[in-house]
Amino acid sequence: MFKILVAEDDKLLANAYKVKLAREGYDVLIVGDGDELVANIEKFNPDLIVLDLIMPKTDGFMILDYLKKSEKWKTVPVLVSSNLSQSEDIVRVTKLGADDYIVKSDLSMKVLGDKIKLLLSRKN
Repeated sequence: MFKILVAEDDKLLANAYKVKLAREGYDVLIVGDGDELVANIEKFNPDLIVLDLIMPKTDGFMILDYLKKSEKWKTVPVLVSSNLSQSEDIVRVTKLGADDYIVKSDLSMKVLGDKIKLLLSRKN
C-alpha cells in the first residue's frame, strides 16, 4: 500500500483529500503545516507528498526546498496543491523540484487521483 503525506492547513480540504485517497487504497497522513511534515516524515516514510504552499509556520516553498536537497527525500514525488496560480509561482516550484502542480480552486478529486496514480507509476 502506497503512503501519501498531505500537508494542507485547510481542514475541510485536507479531510476531502484523506477520504478520496483512502477510498483509492492509500495510507494517508494529514499534517497542517511544514513543521508537522518535518516532524512526521521519518516515521511515516511517504511514497508521495501532496504539498500546499501557503501554510502557517514553515511554508511549502521552504519545505519543497528542504525535501529536494535531502538525500533521503529528493526522489519522493511532490505534487504541489495551491491556490497560487501565477506562472511565476509555478515556475518557482518547478525549479525547486516539484513533480506536478494543481490549482486548488480548479481541482476535481478525479484529477487529484489521476495525477497521484501517474506520479506513483513513474516511481516504480
